[in-house]
This record gives sequence, structure tokens and C-alpha cells, in this order.
Amino acid sequence: MESRKPTEVVKDVVDAAAEKVSHLITPEVPGAPGSAPPTVEEPTTPHGPLPPKKEQGAPETRTPTGAATGAPTVANGQQGEFLTTSQGARLRDTDHSLKAGSRGPTLLQDHHFREKITHFDHERIPERVVHARGAGAHGVFTGYGAEEVTRAGFLRKGKETPVFVRFSTVLGSRGSADTVRDTRGFATKFYTDEGTFDLVGNNMPVFFIQDAIKFPDIIHAGKPHPDREIPQAQSAHDTFWDFVSLHTEAQHHTMWNMSDRGIPRSYRTMEGFGVHTFRLVDEAGATVLAKFHWKPKLGVHSLDWEEAQLLSGIDPDFHRRDLYDAIEAGAYPEWELGIQVFPDTPEETFAGIDLLDPTKIVPEELAPVQPVGKLVLNRTPTNFFAETEQVAFHLGHLVPGIDVTNDPLLQGRLFSYVDTQLTRLGGPNFSQLPINRPHAPVNDMLRDGFHQHAVHAGVAPYRPNSLDGGNPFPAGDAEHAFVDVPVTVAEAPKVRANPASFDDHFSQTRLFWLSMSPVEREHIVRAYTFELGKCYHQAIRERQLQCLANIDPVLCAQVATGLGLPAPEPTVPLADVTPSPALSQLGRTWPADGRTVGIVVDAEADPDGVEQVRREVSAAGMVPLVIAAHGGTVGGLTVQRTFATGRSVELDALLLAGAPAPAPDALPARDAKAGAADATVVDPRVLLLVQECWRHAKVIGGWGAGVRVLELAGVAGAPGVVTGDSGAGVLADAQRLMAAHRVWERFPASVS
Repeated sequence: MESRKPTEVVKDVVDAAAEKVSHLITPEVPGAPGSAPPTVEEPTTPHGPLPPKKEQGAPETRTPTGAATGAPTVANGQQGEFLTTSQGARLRDTDHSLKAGSRGPTLLQDHHFREKITHFDHERIPERVVHARGAGAHGVFTGYGAEEVTRAGFLRKGKETPVFVRFSTVLGSRGSADTVRDTRGFATKFYTDEGTFDLVGNNMPVFFIQDAIKFPDIIHAGKPHPDREIPQAQSAHDTFWDFVSLHTEAQHHTMWNMSDRGIPRSYRTMEGFGVHTFRLVDEAGATVLAKFHWKPKLGVHSLDWEEAQLLSGIDPDFHRRDLYDAIEAGAYPEWELGIQVFPDTPEETFAGIDLLDPTKIVPEELAPVQPVGKLVLNRTPTNFFAETEQVAFHLGHLVPGIDVTNDPLLQGRLFSYVDTQLTRLGGPNFSQLPINRPHAPVNDMLRDGFHQHAVHAGVAPYRPNSLDGGNPFPAGDAEHAFVDVPVTVAEAPKVRANPASFDDHFSQTRLFWLSMSPVEREHIVRAYTFELGKCYHQAIRERQLQCLANIDPVLCAQVATGLGLPAPEPTVPLADVTPSPALSQLGRTWPADGRTVGIVVDAEADPDGVEQVRREVSAAGMVPLVIAAHGGTVGGLTVQRTFATGRSVELDALLLAGAPAPAPDALPARDAKAGAADATVVDPRVLLLVQECWRHAKVIGGWGAGVRVLELAGVAGAPGVVTGDSGAGVLADAQRLMAAHRVWERFPASVS
């Protein structure tokens, strides 16, 4: 056989992949010149070149460990020529589930989908494959009334329903940090009188993929590389960007991830979305289509990128600590549940947007979000494992008045979630665990199995029967039973395909970009530049830059400059879209509830003035933290944080009531003699607090000796830095600025 260089083999593989997705990456445009094939570099790793690969052809075989000579060989499961099932049958398509027509429901007979998703569901024991890092809390949901569109009882006006909510990151393990750049889960279990309803969503309204059969692929790409198990809980690596640049349907969700939405300030300032389109049914049986939204009372707010990095080391539990501290302090987190409602037409579209495509949104300007209830979290778990870890969500947990649609991602999740629990929670009886137990009577006629907690009575677990008096009986409409909406499934061939409307992967991504403020765009550019800068394969960077060029030339040019690469020209016409102001986090003001205000004091600070500020901060629903050089008391004031235990990332605003001097042994010899009497000497840890709050665009204030600290730090008189004669006056000015969360005017954006 002719000898070939490793680079030639790799080039063939990449060219084949590029040809497979060429209609997505570089679709033909009338009159557009042909594009050159992608540049293929020698594959490398952070540690040097990759080892030479085997020639393509017959899969490499090896003798199983301990097997006798001549025993059957085991095929390498990843590097062979053709994709197959686990039984060796070659596959033509692993990107589309088998449906009744391109818009039809996913079929149970899809053996490949079930094998692929079942294996994926059971990859981790007992940790969740995704959403492993989470925090949960109990609460109550109060309905506002939605009878005009749904018969769901928990949405009736004034109806209170107990809930359990679990927040989580997608990619990281249980031991990862809370503040990584990632999508967050926002899953709510409603314990309604009519059975359990699970709304299993994210803090982003779209997802990476359009069909659930690709879910193992996107998660495998985002997870740590299998050879080194790094990087943990992040997407800044080759496999992730290789996948999303080849599967351009992922570009919209990727843009959300690269925005500030990817690093929320708190679960309390995080929006939630049901992602999919659901079908609502009223008492008369009339239907509408709807999307679910969670709107936080405190508004949508994010961490600065440097803050997120600092917190990953200083306090990797930051988000769960913030959630539990807020609840225990009585600053109960609140959200309103809202719905976007659309006519239930045969086309299942609205304003030209396919409602079954989970990579698309409907801008709120076109379909306003109508509030239908309020969620308040008011109790922390008694036992983290028993509740937060063992809670099991499933999109098939539905109640009368809410039904599913043929969204192919939703269809696959209906199978996957139950399948996952069979391994993770040890069998089919996970619904009997206290945290999962319905608050409605259960007569399911299911028996036995691992971890059976119930002691079932009766002798006839089947129906109809005469031995148990015929019980239980089916419920009729009068008993408010769940009814699957009798949607007509058109006569169509069984196909692995998506409707043509799913092919547009760039217009809504461009819509999101153009809807951002200049500050938010600058953050997106920095995020793409950082993440792609962590990729070692040049071809991946170039391919993703091509995707960015098809979204917006300014975005592409800025990222390309940061990477030191040329910016390619678009290969598709740029979409003509109208920006949606609702997508931006900036430009509005929000309540101050639960904000943390640091107050730096020294022995010379006016205790009465500081105490007045502390009381006013508490009265405003915020949390005051007195910060000093040491614990205990300083000048009669009780200290909550010291310079050793407190850090700026914990604070939403910083006020300075004093100018603490460094300890004498921390001063150079010539300064130690002067000590605190030297007005130019301030503890460097105080200056660090000021400098970090400055860089992170936080409100800073000072009075008395605190003004001197601001002058020494070189920030006095700058935007968002307030001074005055009294603490009360400074606090009042600071509160007005804090309503916008941050003072971005301090740093004019370079991206317009």
C-alpha cells in the first residue's frame, strides 16, 4: 500500500467533513465566486504535534487484554472509516431522528436514536451527565389567571402551588465552579393538585441543536477532552468550536453563551426560558401555542469576566451561597412566569418564524410576554443530597391544559429524561423519593422494581378487573383528566430530515448581535477572542471566523484582529433584521433588593454615621458588610469582613468611611515611623478593593477620610464615584446609580 503522510490523511478527513456540511457553512450564492478549500495545518496540541494517524480503510484491531492468540479482535470504536451502530451496522445519518415527515413527531421505532441517547443517558454513574453542578430551593407559585388560554389549574388566579427549583451549569462536574461561562439550567417542579408539572428550561431561550439525536454529540464536544479530562466546565477548547463551526445551527446559542448571559451575577438575576413551544388547551378544548419565560424581579444582571475568573478561585460556590444567603436573610428571590401566545395554525409559524425550531426565538416586540404567575423561593433544602441531587425532572410530567409539540428536540427529551433516571437513581421508582413524590393521589398500577417504597394493596394490578372492584377507573373529562391533543399527523414518508425552514442559521444570530448595546458587543467580541484563542487548530478558528462573517462583518473583523487572522468575506447575504431591545440587559433600572454594600471603616471613622448608613442599607432591602483590618469590633462597629476574608467580587457597591493604614510591620522602615499619621499611606488591600470595583464598573463612594482613599487611588470625580459630607448623602447618590447595576459610562466601548 502506498505510504501517505499524516497531514494528507488528516486533510482528507477534514475535506470530507467540510463537504458534508458545505451547504450550511458556504451555501451557494448566485453570482458569488467559489471559495478556496480550508487551510489544513499540521494538527497540534498544547504539548506538540499529534502522533501520526493510521491510514483510512479497515479499522485498527487489537487483541483484548488477556485473550489467547488467535482470539477475535476488537475493533477500535472511534477511528474506523464508517459510522456504525454498536452492533456494526453502517449508518447513513446520525443528525436527524426518524420522523413522520420532516415536521412530524419522532417515531418510537427509531432504533438508532434510542441506542444513541440511551447510551449517552447512562454515561455517568451516579452523577448527572449534564447539569451535575446545581443548587436547589423550595418555594411557592401563585397564579395570576390564564383561563382564556389553558385549563391548567395551577395557573388559576390566586392558586398557590408548592415548587422546587434547581439551577445548574451544563458542562461542569459536581466539583466545578459556579461562575464559569456556560448555559444554566432553570428547572421547576410544580407539585399541583392535578399531578406534577415540570418546566425544564435554561437561562437562554434557544439551544445548540435542532434535533435531540445530536444531543450526545454537542455534549461530548463541550465536555473535557477524553484523553486528558480537561478543560473542566468551559467551552474554550477545540472540540466545542469544531462542533459548533461545523453545525452552524449552534451559532445562535453560541452567541448567547458568548454574551454576558453566559456568566450571570446571581441565580436571582437570571432569566429563564422553556426553550420549546408548547401547546395550551382551554376548558373548551381550543388550543394555542406558547413559549414560557421566567422574568426575575431584580432584572437580568451578569458578572464581569474578571470577576467570574476571580470568583472561580476565591469562592467557587458563589452562586449557591448567594441563593441560600438571600433566602435565609429573608430577601426571597422572585420571578414572574410569562407566556408568549401564538395561534395554533397547521404551519406552526409566527411572523415567518418556525415555532418548532428550538434555535429560534420570537422577539418580545412581536409577541409580548404576558405574566401568568409569580414564583417566590423561601426555603433552602434540609438535605442537599436527598433533595437537590435526587430531584428528577422530566418534560413528560404534564398536567391537563399543557401538551407538547413536534419540536424534534422536545420529542427526544421526552424519551431521554426518564431513561436517564433509571441508572442515576437506581431504577423505575424514582418518583417515590420524597422530593419527586407528587402531591396528587397516585394510582398508577405500576409494581415492584428496584427501590420500591410503596406497599401496594389489592390483588389485581391490571384493568379491567373484577377482584378489586374494578379500581382504579379511567377518568373522564368531568374529572379533569389529561387528554393528548388530537393533532392530525399528515400522511408523510418516514424520513431523517428537517423542514427547509430549519436551514436559516444566521439571521437570528445577527438579530441578537444587533440588539446588544456597544458595551455588550464589546464583551461578546472579547469572549469569542478568548475562546477561539484557546483553540490549537488553525482550521477551527478560520471556520468559526467564517461563521461570524456570515453573522456580522464588524463582529468578525474585531475577533479576527484579536486572533491575528484575516477576516473572511460573508458567503451568504447578511440578513435584514430589526433589533429587539428586549434582548439587551442594559438601559433599564431595577430594585436594589439583596444587593451587597461594603463599608470600609477604621478606628477614626464616625461610628454614628456608619451605623446610620448600615441601617439605611438594610432598610432598602440590601445587605451591609462592615469591612476592617481585623475582626471583632473597630471603633465600636461590629466587623463582618476583614481585608483577609473580604474581596470586591462579593460586593455590588463599595463605600469608604475611613482610610485604614497598613499594619506597621507591613510598612517600609521609613514609613513605619510615620504610621497612620502619614496621610499618603493607605492599606494596599483597601486600594485593591477600590481598584477592582473600579475595573468592574461598580459604584464607589466615600466621605470623610474615605475621600482621601479615592484620591490616592486616582478615581475621585470619575463616573460612578460619589463623594459627600455625610454617609447618608453618599449612600443616596450611590443607590440611584446602583439601580442600573453597573456604571458602564466609565469605560466607553470600542465596538459600535
